[in-house]
Amino acid sequence: MIEKKQIEHENVVLIGIITRLQNEEKSKEYLDELEFLTYTAGGDVKKRFTQRMDMPNAKTFIGTGKLEEVRLFIEQNDIGTAIFDDELTPSQQKNIERVLDCKILDRTLLILDIFAQRAQTSYARTQVELAQYQYFLPRLTGLWTHLERQRGGIGMRGPGETEIETDRRIVRDKISLLRKKMASIDKQMATQRSNRGELIRVALVGYTNVGKSTLMNVIAKSDVFAENKLFATLDTTVRKVVIKNLPFLLSDTVGFIRKLPTQLVDSFKSTLDEVREADILLHVVDISHDTFEDQIESVNGILGEIKSADKPTIMVFNKIDAYEYETIDEDDIVTERTKAHYTLDDWKETWMNDIGDNALFISATEAENIEDFKKRVYREVRRIHITRFPYNKFLYPDYDENFA
Repeated sequence: MIEKKQIEHENVVLIGIITRLQNEEKSKEYLDELEFLTYTAGGDVKKRFTQRMDMPNAKTFIGTGKLEEVRLFIEQNDIGTAIFDDELTPSQQKNIERVLDCKILDRTLLILDIFAQRAQTSYARTQVELAQYQYFLPRLTGLWTHLERQRGGIGMRGPGETEIETDRRIVRDKISLLRKKMASIDKQMATQRSNRGELIRVALVGYTNVGKSTLMNVIAKSDVFAENKLFATLDTTVRKVVIKNLPFLLSDTVGFIRKLPTQLVDSFKSTLDEVREADILLHVVDISHDTFEDQIESVNGILGEIKSADKPTIMVFNKIDAYEYETIDEDDIVTERTKAHYTLDDWKETWMNDIGDNALFISATEAENIEDFKKRVYREVRRIHITRFPYNKFLYPDYDENFA
């Protein structure tokens, strides 16, 4: 099922909508992210299409007039793929394909495709394959219309079953087998976690492409794959880290994203267990991103879904070297000062001030403020360690209060 596709320079158009629940600014943010996802998958975006609607068209997602506009552009510009910024229903996908006569993807399938490309280990590939089958099951009719005819011939007379029903049964059986395989792997992973001894567990969490893997490489002195693309890391990486005189386990987990497909949340359960079982979360944020506050909200939402929102959390605002802000001339009394004009010091006086010393500002690539980061993590790890294992507090006679 799962295939590592190598798509190079595939011409793509993006399609989104502006609604009462998703204004023009939010729609642009989502399409920006969808374009980055498309680039990560190997696509080249030639044009974006948006339409104002009260709600998506139940049959074709966008209106018939806009769909015809898209069709003409696809026909005239050698476009091979149209990608929609929301998950399409099976009937919508089927109806759109009839009009556009090209490959139709939605946001969910695009993310699944990227995960399929990025999956390196057998465990990650199994997780993605399960998510793919779950996605395709209700869409078999639209994907394989040639299977909709009734089987006949010797041995097939009588009630029988349509080929599409047979296909659905095969896919359901495959999903069942994959779930059993995942259950077995999850049990092995749980055993591995239980065998790690009495070390405090720290998990890096955050939106995709915020620099978690880069930070892990700096702190753990390891060589975890890091790239300026979405979902560079799929497999959880765990490293033993020692700061000052205190060892702990640091795990790098898969990045979150807005509109994360439910199939992936389900199939990556064991990966997310690293977050559930962590003692401390390091919530890494790309402060140079225009919508980093929305990204924080998305991550907190997923942490809530997996019942991990109440864990001790240190907010790590990364990429301060790339942070930019707009300036206002002192004589300008017309321009309204917005968040786009905030300096880092201005941000520190906002809601971030309420976090206190649980808000850190660093640059992982430039190793800026890394020592302050280490001190804060050390202090939190030691606090939990002594609380949990009070008989071990004398193992650290050289504990430096100034360092902490």
